[in-house]
Amino acid sequence: MTSRPPGQVRRFRALLTRRQVAGPAWWSVVSRLPVYLMSLAMVLVVREQGGSYARAGLVAAFYTLGMALGSPLVARQVDRRGRRPVLLATGIAYPAALALLVASGGPGDRLQPVLAFAAGVVLPPANSVMRSLWARLPLADDERRTAYLWEALLTELLVIGAPLMLAGLMLADSAGLAVVAVATLGGAGSLGLALTRLPPEVAEAPAATPEPAPRLLGPLRSRALLALVAVMALSAVPIGLLTLAVPAFLDARGSTGTTGVVYACWGVGSALGALWLGRSQDGAPVHRRFPWLVLAFAAGAGLPLLAVSPLTLGLALAVGGVPIALVSASEMTLVSQVADGRLLTEAFTWASLATVVGDAVGQQVGGLLVEPAGPRAVFGAALATGLAAALLAFGCRPLLGRSAPEEVQEPV
Repeated sequence: MTSRPPGQVRRFRALLTRRQVAGPAWWSVVSRLPVYLMSLAMVLVVREQGGSYARAGLVAAFYTLGMALGSPLVARQVDRRGRRPVLLATGIAYPAALALLVASGGPGDRLQPVLAFAAGVVLPPANSVMRSLWARLPLADDERRTAYLWEALLTELLVIGAPLMLAGLMLADSAGLAVVAVATLGGAGSLGLALTRLPPEVAEAPAATPEPAPRLLGPLRSRALLALVAVMALSAVPIGLLTLAVPAFLDARGSTGTTGVVYACWGVGSALGALWLGRSQDGAPVHRRFPWLVLAFAAGAGLPLLAVSPLTLGLALAVGGVPIALVSASEMTLVSQVADGRLLTEAFTWASLATVVGDAVGQQVGGLLVEPAGPRAVFGAALATGLAAALLAFGCRPLLGRSAPEEVQEPV
């Protein structure tokens, strides 16, 4: 009689309560709380201080620009110097920069965009640090897959939960104090992640092997990682497109008030996909599963074309969102396999940036299309772009099956 495999929730619990894993895993959750709400929070701060939406958008854009330009450089320092000094420095500098931004005063203060940019640059690299640690921690293959599935699920939970936490803090006081509180909490999480002791198998110092050259491209010198990043960027475009098409669809039917609930269906579908289908990822090699998952994601992105009401749109998003966390977990696993082991933190940072850029491109294109062509045209564009990403993933499958050379898989 064979024992029944544990459910996905029990797998998560077994992994996240393990000695020497629980510390970094849970500190990383705390340190990532600001990541998914700070752009929105800055808009609220500027508006609270009397600034226009244009001014608020400028401040938020400078924050995002700083994050995009600074994160690869910060991640490179983690790979060169180790996680501890970088997390300690950014864990202190980040809340300090945001506290100065809040205290800088009125909407006409010229320092606000500069401080927003600085805060974006020194955002603690908790995402990429933890994902690179999962690749180095002494785990079995199925446990590592569970770890990356947890990372994907955590993203969905934070996207839904972090803004709710901000709203709760704002009920107690102002948006400015809420921003400082969340930033301080995130900084404390980074300090905790920096000071947590790791298993002896995970080196605390930078690798002793020579750094690869040239350094300009870093881990993107790998053709396999470059191909994966391209697939990730292209597959993120439908998310940006749907971000514009969903409210336009609801607005056209006089149901703008249901936008938040309908959006939540998307995240709920992804989370349920991770919980229900996570065990199905233990079979074929990840580079073989990945294109099929991207294809399933593309089909899901096209389901809103069938929607005729807010209810059916919510259902389409919930069903279509099921593969999202599985795609994300597979992407993280592939990054850990194809990237140079000495540059894992930077590799995960480039992967995250690829999705941010793809999402931003989708939002821009969706904004240009939605008024002249209507939301259904944007839904169609999301399906077409998703299919193009799947086609690229199938084309890159042989490349993604190649692991980085063993001699460069060194811990940092």
